[in-house]
Amino acid sequence: MAELLERPWYQFYDEGVPRTIDVPPIPLYTFVEDAARDFPDRVGVKMVLKYLPLGLSIHASLTYRELLAAVHTFAAALHQMGVRPGDRVAIMLPNTPQYVIAFMGTLRAGAIAVNTNPTYTPRELAHQMKDSGAETIVMLSPLYERLQAVRDEVPIKRVIITDIPEYVKGPFKGLTERTLRKEGLMTHVPEGEGVYHWQTVMNMGGTPPDIHPDPNEVALFQYTGGTTGVPKAAMLTHRNLVANTMQVAAWIPHFDRGKVIMMGALPFFHVYGMTVALLLGLYNGGKVVMVPNPRPIDIVMEAIHHERCNLFPGVPTMYIAIINHPRVHKYDLKSVEACISGAAPLPVEVQQRFEAITGGRLVEGYGLTEASPVTHSNPIYGKRKMGSIGLPFPSTDAKIVDMNTGETLPPGKVGELCVKGPQVMKGYWNRPEETKLVLDEEGWLHTGDIARMDEEGYFYIVDRKKDIIIASGYNIIPREVEEVLYMHPKVLEAVVAGVPDPYRGETVKAYIVLKPGEQATEEEIIAFCREHLAPYKVPKLVEFRSELPKSQVGKFLRRVLVEEEKRKLAGQK
Repeated sequence: MAELLERPWYQFYDEGVPRTIDVPPIPLYTFVEDAARDFPDRVGVKMVLKYLPLGLSIHASLTYRELLAAVHTFAAALHQMGVRPGDRVAIMLPNTPQYVIAFMGTLRAGAIAVNTNPTYTPRELAHQMKDSGAETIVMLSPLYERLQAVRDEVPIKRVIITDIPEYVKGPFKGLTERTLRKEGLMTHVPEGEGVYHWQTVMNMGGTPPDIHPDPNEVALFQYTGGTTGVPKAAMLTHRNLVANTMQVAAWIPHFDRGKVIMMGALPFFHVYGMTVALLLGLYNGGKVVMVPNPRPIDIVMEAIHHERCNLFPGVPTMYIAIINHPRVHKYDLKSVEACISGAAPLPVEVQQRFEAITGGRLVEGYGLTEASPVTHSNPIYGKRKMGSIGLPFPSTDAKIVDMNTGETLPPGKVGELCVKGPQVMKGYWNRPEETKLVLDEEGWLHTGDIARMDEEGYFYIVDRKKDIIIASGYNIIPREVEEVLYMHPKVLEAVVAGVPDPYRGETVKAYIVLKPGEQATEEEIIAFCREHLAPYKVPKLVEFRSELPKSQVGKFLRRVLVEEEKRKLAGQK
């Protein structure tokens, strides 16, 4: 086996990229402490809401000195409120200063952060709170109603309410608040009965507890469908996240510390956005320019134009939206030097057109939640290969194994991709049997993706063993959507699959057999799903059928439906 793991990829690393990294034994919040020590008066986080004429903007920013003080204050408040090491604190926020403070403050208090998507419905929120055991949640005021709908079902004891303009200063703060209230994006939530306003929490005073988490302790619960399709929490340790941040930083060694201006358009509640945008920016002592909602894409282009962002991690749909925007040439995007695209395949045409507009380098990478998440990337400046996810990161091993025997396969052979490195998760929360299915005794993570490696150590994803749908970078579990469809009184049978989509990469399509004598429309089914699912999970297409393909034992054949769609698409071309 040893000769099959000679790591041919090293010879194609960019100059200055190390083969391995030394992961220091530090907790993750040390990134903020180090930046505050080295760059106290530099802006660390800046949330942009709107750009105005004459170079003005509605924004909220904190220097590293201010950010560290806020993190310590939040940690002290959590401790006073009864949060103890190992407790779970859910964070249901978009990209705002409060998200960074709550996340790092939770870790500083010794607790575990639970990333929670702000678009979750009450049903989805209840599942995650019950599964994680979170007793504290930080959320925007308009989201409180969703929690109230399931409050009796969940273990939540403390609710911290905040709003997007919390740290907006100057004459625009009042205008912003009035606008958001008018649009229903700010509501009044009374304090009491375990509900606290953000400023109440931040005014509690005190000092952080004398707690220093072991780097191998869990820092984050990041929910994923994994390879089995059941939502579960990947337990990511402080060391996992420190290591992956340093691995990404090592991949772009020409960025000096303190010189990064990060475009933070990817949501931080998604592990890709958290690691490659937020954590990398903080680790580098750079400025993280945050966009709470990157739609329409104009706000992202404006931010790059005005803030001179030089790193822009994203997903293909973002780059596609930019290159096809009718006013793209009105913005100066030439500050962008490097972009790592993840979460979905990057079309070559998109890569070429984006690079022509910006002058920067856009490369495809690969990762999964269980690996914090990045394991592979094409070199930023070196040899890139069409259709390849690139080379394993520093300190990361990768191999292709036979799906039946587990035997390591030579270059060119197709099998399951396995990865190993300091970024690989500790396991799934409260699911030891499922952990054993993906993490073997030697520490190899079985990704569930079918791939091959060429002679030079470049890897290519061929297919997915799992049925996870990846639309616009979001993982969607078909079973979750199917369960909602089966709640509809007219539905007899339902299968959900990811079908090719030129913009989202994949989109959600529902195939439905109605009960005898029933009639329904596509609009009716979609409207029903909107009531019970986050927007990105709602089917965009619905097809009614008299029957669905099944195996001899009655199992729905989802892949047959996907292949039908691919043939239709090929026929249209």
